[in-house]
This record gives sequence, structure tokens and C-alpha cells, in this order.
Amino acid sequence: MRQLFLVFLLLISSVSVAQENLEDLLAAGIEDAQKFAAAYISPATEGMIFNNANGWIQSAEVKSTLKFDISIVGNATFVKDKHKNFTLNTADYNNLHFRDGSTSKEVATGFGENNPDVMVYAIVKDGNTTEEVEFKLPQGLASVNVNIMPTAFLQGRLGLFKGTELKVRYFPKVKQEDVKIGLFGLGLQHEFTNWLPAEKLFPVAISGFIAYNSVTGSYDFTSSEIITGNNQRFELKQSSWLFQLQASTKFPVLNFYGGLGYVTGTSDFDILGNYRVKDGVPLLENTNEFKDPFSVKNKVSGVRGTIGANLRLGFFGLHADYNIGEFNNASVGLHFGI
Repeated sequence: MRQLFLVFLLLISSVSVAQENLEDLLAAGIEDAQKFAAAYISPATEGMIFNNANGWIQSAEVKSTLKFDISIVGNATFVKDKHKNFTLNTADYNNLHFRDGSTSKEVATGFGENNPDVMVYAIVKDGNTTEEVEFKLPQGLASVNVNIMPTAFLQGRLGLFKGTELKVRYFPKVKQEDVKIGLFGLGLQHEFTNWLPAEKLFPVAISGFIAYNSVTGSYDFTSSEIITGNNQRFELKQSSWLFQLQASTKFPVLNFYGGLGYVTGTSDFDILGNYRVKDGVPLLENTNEFKDPFSVKNKVSGVRGTIGANLRLGFFGLHADYNIGEFNNASVGLHFGI
């Protein structure tokens, strides 16, 4: 339940699968733990940025001044096979080794699955003392048969002035047990064809769109006692931009639309709090406690294309579209307004 809740609320649910391995990773040393975590988490953070770029536009035609509608929009981002694994080369790590003697192997990201389990170990030496710590690499969401990243939010749009409308999307910052997550977005769309002298005679609209998205979340797992310590939590901060050129038909009931967009964004995933580790590299450092061990930062960008259709029946409407890019996505929504 917790894993699915985290996926739905945009937090990196894959991390909840991996958290029990956190002490083992820290035992291998901060540098190794950060390198592994970056490769393991990055596909999920990147997928979330592309996911949040979808569902903004259902028509190139904008609302007239003070006309509005309210929408419930759902997105489902599909995970490609290339995002489920990464190559772990032990030559890139200080202390990690495969138990079967391999030096390089494809292992699961937060989206993937290790089948069978992959065993690794870390060797730590301090003078005449040698310590070996063995553990399983963490599984990803494929191990619990989750292969999509779904999100949902409320979205509204309001006609401001000639050819321009404002869009706002929102998911209230909610908390379930120790998880909190929230989303906010703001967009501006301008219809270029609205300025043509005979724009009402042409059944096609063309517009430009720019939007900003912000996602913040936290997961406090101190009470789970996975690792001795205090104030232990994951924190996520994402911000992204979408720039898109859109075209659509302008018929009374059924319309089709398409667009070409550019997505860019950054993501910070922080491991915060105090952690006391029993074994491993702390032997070398004369301490067994880490504070705010590391962060995983990502910056992504990419082009995506959209094709879809919308239906309008009076004050009620619905849409469905498909987006092709680094992460493919399907979006559907219900719309109510004038």
C-alpha cells in the first residue's frame, strides 16, 4: 500500500523498496552509496519530470475573457526497458564487489527487478583488521509488478484577455502516515490565430504555451528503525518547465490536437538525518555516525510530441492524448466549465 501510495503521489516509491538496504549501502562508504543511489534513483526522478509535463493542453484554442473550466486530469507514464537497469561496474566503486566474481553486471534501477537476487560485498581494511559486509542489492518496482508511474491533479483554466488564458494545476499537500507530497503548476497559453482578421473562418487554431511545475515531498522513516539514528527522512524537490507549440481543430463537438514541446527540469533527492551504522567503512573513519549522508541531483531535458482528441458537450468535456518522448505517457481528463 505504501509503495503504491508513493507512486501515485509522485514521490520516488522505488526508494521505499530500497530503504532496508540503506545501512548496507552506507557500510560500503558514502562515495559508493551516493554513486549507487544516483544510478538507482535517477530514472524515477527523470520520469517524474516528464510525467508532470503532460496533461496541460487539450486544445490550441483558448478560452474567451472570463470563461473558465475545471478539470480532473490523470497521467500514466510508461517505463521503458532501458530505464529498468543500469550497468554496475565494480571498477567505478571503492569497496563494492559481486559475490559471484563478476566485475560488471546489469542491475535494477528503482523501476526494475533483480531476478535472481544480486549479492555484493564490501571489504574494509584498517591495519591488520579486515571486515567484509555482504548484502543484496535493492529491488525496484518491477518486483511488485508496477511498470507505470501514475499521477492525478486538479487543473483549471481562465480566459484573461484576447487570445490568452491562464492555467493552474494543483495537488494539495497531503500526508499519509509518514509521507507528504504536493504539486503546483502555473501556465500561460496564447493563441496566435486569434489575431487573424478572419480567424473565425478557419477551423484551425495555433498557440504557444509555457508552464512551470513544482513538486515537493518528504518521507520520514525514523520510526521504522531501519537504521539507528534520528530525524531520518527522504526529501524531494523538483522544478520543471514546458515550452510547447500546439495546433488543433475548432469544431463545436469533437476536435483533434497535436503539439511539439520541450521539457527541462531539475530534481534534488536528499537523504537527511543521523544514521549510526554497525559495520563497514565507519571502522576506517573512527566513527559510526553519518549526518545528512548525501544527495542525488538530476538535470534533464528533452523533446516530446503530443497527439490527442477532446469532446465537448455543453459544460462537460473529456480528453485523451498520448505523448511520445524519453518517457511515453497517456493522459485523460474530465472537464467542467463554460
